[in-house]
Amino acid sequence: MSEEILINITPMETRVALVENGVLQEVHIERTQRRGIVGNIYKGKVVRVLPGMQAAFVDIGLERAAFIHASEISEREGAAVEPISALVHDGKALVVQVTKDPIGTKGARLTTHLSVPSRYLVYMPRTPHVGISLKIDEEAERDRLRDIVTRSVEQEGGEERGGFILRTAAEAAREEDILIDIRYVRRLWQQIQQQMNTAPAPSVLYEDLPLALRTLRDLANPRLEKIRIDSRETFQKVEQFVHELMPGVEDLLEHYPGERPIFDLYGIEDEIQKALDRKVLLKSGGYLVIDQTEAMTTIDVNTGAFVGHRNLEETIFKTNLEAATSIARQLRLRNLGGIIIIDFIDMEDEEHRRQVLRTLERQLERDHAKTNIIGITELGLVQMTRKRTRESLEQILCEPCPCCSGRGIQRTAESVCYEIFREIMREARAYQAGGYMVLASQAVIDRLLDEESGNVADLELFIQRPIKFQVETMYTQEQYDVVLT
Repeated sequence: MSEEILINITPMETRVALVENGVLQEVHIERTQRRGIVGNIYKGKVVRVLPGMQAAFVDIGLERAAFIHASEISEREGAAVEPISALVHDGKALVVQVTKDPIGTKGARLTTHLSVPSRYLVYMPRTPHVGISLKIDEEAERDRLRDIVTRSVEQEGGEERGGFILRTAAEAAREEDILIDIRYVRRLWQQIQQQMNTAPAPSVLYEDLPLALRTLRDLANPRLEKIRIDSRETFQKVEQFVHELMPGVEDLLEHYPGERPIFDLYGIEDEIQKALDRKVLLKSGGYLVIDQTEAMTTIDVNTGAFVGHRNLEETIFKTNLEAATSIARQLRLRNLGGIIIIDFIDMEDEEHRRQVLRTLERQLERDHAKTNIIGITELGLVQMTRKRTRESLEQILCEPCPCCSGRGIQRTAESVCYEIFREIMREARAYQAGGYMVLASQAVIDRLLDEESGNVADLELFIQRPIKFQVETMYTQEQYDVVLT
């Protein structure tokens, strides 16, 4: 499997596309005015302690106060976590790291368990532990990596030696490259420590890399064949970054000077547009319906036009298999996180159910975000979670519709007409007027003058007042006004 990373730069935003075998799998967007803050370290100030929630709000200099739970401050785990009031108090300065961006109405999520990432590892200055990515499954390689890091930690000495987690990218990496990374993160941590003592609260102590550099650090792997960048200035910055920290990737870099926009080469603009639709068509003729809500994301699988060639069970099985592969891609492409409920088409055969679930698990193995399939409920729904750290594609690119306020539906013209009749009746009882003028959208006025004309005539007779109509082109279908004349 071959991978390419395409980086599109404009003064307003940076966009990164991860393409596998010519198919778009992930899109990352960072607006210049609204950069994500996950990974940033701040010196904050506790502004409110919430004993009932075992949490506190911390001012880190953002518009909304950020949120931290007692378990993210305490050194203990599970039920042994101390009460929040024993850990912090109003006005206390706290060095924290952002684990989740502010999303919707929720503030950023914080932790005091700090970590500094690099190409091959994550340094945890306050946790004396060496861990290795579960995706590195060869025991000999795990032992080799553990030995390299353990030796380095022992040589360092001192009280605060910290711990490390080896990332998937460390697999087969040379010892000297891993040691370069260890020295780099330690130097970075020393700089952060110096600022901790002198910086006021709230202030930023460390900012994670901009998107273009962060992508290379996090997404580069042995399958990567090309990194194309359409900005010479960014290309030079990336070249310098790679030269210093990721020398093995230098040969993959390519500046793209073409006239045609880089995203158009792979049809990525069209794919981004499709990733905002509720409906996802499957090649077989079936389709998915994806709905994002505040609590969870639901995905419904349908056979649609696919009728199969053999029998119904086989048709359902094939649709579900194709859907499992498509769902894994859509989760990455749309960056959907939190609780996800998948309603596959009901299957009678236990072996079919197992294969569909296994296909979903296998496809999710390539996902860079942590996923966890909980299992199938009694109703046949697949429950899973996907780690949410940044806003989804829809949350970055879209806002609720002003006509329906994000409901996705609006009242019919017929319903609005009957609402107008009720409003006229209320007005007629409350005020003495010469007549009434109804201001409404074209669709509503058309209905009042056509299908509802008989009801309008009856109403005029009942209230003994004339009713006139006027189209307001700027009104939505649900908007109307009844004016006394």
